[in-house]
Amino acid sequence: MNGNRGEVVKVSGPLVIARGLAGARMYEMVRVGEANLFGEIIEIKGDDYSIQVYEETEGIGPGQPVTRTGEPLSVELGPGLIRSIYDGVQRPLNTLAQDFGEYIVRGAERPALDRSSTWDFKPVAKAGDKVESGDILGTVQESNLVVHKIMVPPGRSGVVKKIGPVTGNVDSEVAVIEGSDGPFGITMVQRWPVRDPRPVARKLMPVDPMTTGQRVIDMFFPVAKGGTACVPGPFGSGKTVVQHQLAKWADAEIVVYVGCGERGNEMTDVLMEFPHLKDPASGEPLMERTVLVANTSNMPVAAREASVFTGITIAEYFRDMGYSVALMADSTSRWAEAMREISGRLEEMPGEEGYPAYLGSRIAGFYERAGNVVCLGSDKRSGALSLIGAVSPPGGDLSEPVVQATLRVVKVFWGLDDKLAFSRHFPAINWLTSYSLYQDMVDKSSDEHLDALWSTNRKRAMGMLQREAELEELVRLVGIDALPYDDRLLLHGAKIIREDFLHQNAFDDRDTYTSLKKQFMLLKMILHYYDEAKTAMTGGAPLDSLIGMKVLDDIARAKLIPEDDLGQFAVLEKRITETIRGLTRQ
Repeated sequence: MNGNRGEVVKVSGPLVIARGLAGARMYEMVRVGEANLFGEIIEIKGDDYSIQVYEETEGIGPGQPVTRTGEPLSVELGPGLIRSIYDGVQRPLNTLAQDFGEYIVRGAERPALDRSSTWDFKPVAKAGDKVESGDILGTVQESNLVVHKIMVPPGRSGVVKKIGPVTGNVDSEVAVIEGSDGPFGITMVQRWPVRDPRPVARKLMPVDPMTTGQRVIDMFFPVAKGGTACVPGPFGSGKTVVQHQLAKWADAEIVVYVGCGERGNEMTDVLMEFPHLKDPASGEPLMERTVLVANTSNMPVAAREASVFTGITIAEYFRDMGYSVALMADSTSRWAEAMREISGRLEEMPGEEGYPAYLGSRIAGFYERAGNVVCLGSDKRSGALSLIGAVSPPGGDLSEPVVQATLRVVKVFWGLDDKLAFSRHFPAINWLTSYSLYQDMVDKSSDEHLDALWSTNRKRAMGMLQREAELEELVRLVGIDALPYDDRLLLHGAKIIREDFLHQNAFDDRDTYTSLKKQFMLLKMILHYYDEAKTAMTGGAPLDSLIGMKVLDDIARAKLIPEDDLGQFAVLEKRITETIRGLTRQ
């Protein structure tokens, strides 16, 4: 048996042991069995090669062939990624559905990028230009929102010998470059191994906030462009809805959504909604800037790891063009469970709760691929890759290993609370336990570019919410009537912040997205009511009248004020002032 072809000696679920693959390397892709199933070598012991198979291994048995491919798990990168939906190993699901039916046939394979689609390449470089890795040779209009930049692949450089306008598929040669080892052609497509981070010139500190349109996030726990965040929470607390909201409304230019081991209907929601929802910045359908990677819960467990790395490699590719990219991974717990299963079948020494000892380093390696960077290329353009991962700890236990390993590397923690979810408060982000390490940077940026009172109002509102939590302990012991009037008014003000600012309806067209300007005006109006009421109470106005005014109904409805009619806030503030001062004069 030659070194390119071995045979199966053992099958244990998604793990296959093969022999006779002399010269094979770690993480090399192989094809297993007569059905040519996708597999990846993950352990080598002498002549025994352990292979995790990304498809169901039913029917595979000893003696069946295993064939080397000679390359690691890689993805195709080029025009045609936008608007596509792939499985974990970048097979195009829409093409597979057309050719094989509604269910994926084992061993089915189609090119990730459609070779029947033609693209118009427009050069920006010219013959005689000296180019280096990452330099932009030309552009392709991939969608109404995305201009796809054809770049010199990493590790290549030279002088452009030939370049010109080309109309063709992704395999069409668009340029010839004279390198140090001779001329080589450039097509519209690159291949890149998913486990290797794409190189950058250097990493920078995140400096710009990534607005999401979600008030509790943007105001209290913001994430930066190029930052990392995690959304842990028990089942039913709204992790997926938060991820969907971020994918819809985050001000990223490209969104890569990875459904890793989640329910199929959740990916269906994305597929059904995104073509109809409009990007608030451009008015174009959201699908015009989105790539989907779907590895649902009924797909083979081993492919969950592939889906995570496939998604982030695609995201890095668009980042290298100079775009701001957001990747949503839902959920990394399913990936960790897949690692635990494979590790158990490999008979590795288990770590905490049965997870492999390398769980922390794998998760850290994933999140460290995010960042605000200077891309390769002589123009020194910058790009950003923001990474938001959902974590699903059993029973909502935040001391669980996957959550703790994630919290060690991310800078934003949006802790979901099942009590808030069961009381129908969404997003169910607990404002007392969540945090953002980007807060100071975002406060400085917002004070400079939005309003000088942004950080002051935010700190005041958070102080009221924290004081409310302290007072609730007293109320449970002695009752609300024992509290002084100042504290009772503060409880009422904090309640308005909770119900009329933090609470946000994802399914209401007017409330699902809130601009930063509207967020500031809404919170400013609530604090204005509290300040006026406190002053009036000092002047003798009765508390019951202050917390029972009809104008409070207008405050509750203020979050539904349209984005193009924000002048209503000034009118409402004036009405609040007149109503409260009228109580003082009585």
